[in-house]
Amino acid sequence: MEYKETEIEGVFVIEPRVFNDARGYFMEAWKEGEFMEHVGPVHFIQDNESKSGYGVLRGLHYQKGEYSQAKLVRVIKGRVLDVAVDIRKSSPTFGKHVMVELSEDNKRQFFIPRGFAHGFLVLSQEAIFTYKVDNPYAPQHEAGIRWNDPELAIEWPIEAAAVQTSEKDLKQPLLRDAELFE
Repeated sequence: MEYKETEIEGVFVIEPRVFNDARGYFMEAWKEGEFMEHVGPVHFIQDNESKSGYGVLRGLHYQKGEYSQAKLVRVIKGRVLDVAVDIRKSSPTFGKHVMVELSEDNKRQFFIPRGFAHGFLVLSQEAIFTYKVDNPYAPQHEAGIRWNDPELAIEWPIEAAAVQTSEKDLKQPLLRDAELFE
């Protein structure tokens, strides 16, 4: 696998080596020693999966305090635009984001460390999205930032009217009003 650190320190796009032939393909999706060597020590404890249709936007989510989560995300079916926003107040890249397309074709993975809000927009008819986390879900510590906060200036590639999101995500605070990391 090739590990490419993005313009925000600690955020990586991971390109697997894919071996294709007449039968299909083979790839290593996770290799702990290699991951630790390139990214650092992260102990993933759970895998999650979601299925969504075109225009569904999930995010921008995170968990606060000791329940914060690092995530390693990828798409098994379909295509999404995945976004990580640095919400560490002391970071030189605070408020900046990294955006990457993940798809069943490119098989990229995206590593998002703790201290980031995360979300994705489905660009295909349907998408199956899977991710590893290093901390369990703790609903009392969940938080979010509004997906269309003008201060973040995320250029989502579909019209806002076509975005489908949850009622909870529509009510998330703007970055300036959110609970952030130090």
